[in-house]
Amino acid sequence: MKLKAFLSSVLAISLTAGLLSACGSKPASSASSSQQQPSSASQSAAEGAEPVLLQIAYENNPGEPIDLACNEWKKLLEEKSGGSMKVELFPSSQLGSKTDLIDQMLAGAPVCTIADGAFYAERGVPDFGIVFGPYLFDSWDECWKLTKSDWYQEQSKKLEDAGLKILASNWVYGERHTLTKKPVHTPDDLKGMKIRVANSIIFIKGFDVLGATPTPMALGDVYTALQQGTIDGLENPLPVLYNGKFQEVAKYLVLDGHVKNFTTWTVGTDFFNSLTPEQQKLLVETAEEAGVKNNDFQAAAEQEVREKLIADGVTIYEPTAEEKELFRQAALKFYEDPEICGAWTDGLYDTVNAILKA
Repeated sequence: MKLKAFLSSVLAISLTAGLLSACGSKPASSASSSQQQPSSASQSAAEGAEPVLLQIAYENNPGEPIDLACNEWKKLLEEKSGGSMKVELFPSSQLGSKTDLIDQMLAGAPVCTIADGAFYAERGVPDFGIVFGPYLFDSWDECWKLTKSDWYQEQSKKLEDAGLKILASNWVYGERHTLTKKPVHTPDDLKGMKIRVANSIIFIKGFDVLGATPTPMALGDVYTALQQGTIDGLENPLPVLYNGKFQEVAKYLVLDGHVKNFTTWTVGTDFFNSLTPEQQKLLVETAEEAGVKNNDFQAAAEQEVREKLIADGVTIYEPTAEEKELFRQAALKFYEDPEICGAWTDGLYDTVNAILKA
């Protein structure tokens, strides 16, 4: 009995000591936990939270500079978000036309697409349309000067209020040239020619003032339309023209450079606001970082594509200084067209030109 009482006493003392120790001490890791908090992106990935899905959709084909840069963007965003963001790419208009995609964004879908001022002008910010006007810019440096201006930030805020958030504006889409079924050297040569353009009043008027008959059409329908004689040509940057194989049915390229086409990536404002501040920051930063890659891809592709077009039997013509001036003079009518500038802020053309030439 004495032994039993002794063992019971020892057990009671041990339990009491253990309870006092548990109540009076902190876990060893707690002292440093405030110093080594994981980022919210890493934490959500570690906790097994469902990653945010972003669907990046565009009409460019696999292998084009835009597509290559989007693959870089996907890799950057997924790595830097620690797995809290996942990207799916949809080239070749797999998710629909640009208009369809923008409608999806405005409805709150997690979709991102490439778009330009011509489309934004029809989405509540008419002044944005001027950036796609023919022969507005003399150099790429002028494009970047405009995107960094207070005027551009004001337009971007108006667009955000209208439901679309611009992520990056530093992507070169390319200088836009015209591929046709017969030679073009001056605006006079375009008279009566049906030239495919995107379905936007800015695109349409931009070619109308140059003397052509602009014909809105989805890019995916252009090859057959050229074959059947429905249209006589189209305009786009060289990599887009080549990768669409349009040189198989149209053999004359004029390097008219009617638009220096920088482009932007946009998502719905509602979707953007649903992200954490860290995810928003990562989305913008990686979009701009991928834009630098894109511009390198574009520069390399342009020279390579010229050589390939020549090898495919395309006659490339570069207008003389006098002929380029004829195009520029014809383009001035665009900035006086009431259907275009009637919706603009008074003096917009002068305002933008002042920024470019400052």
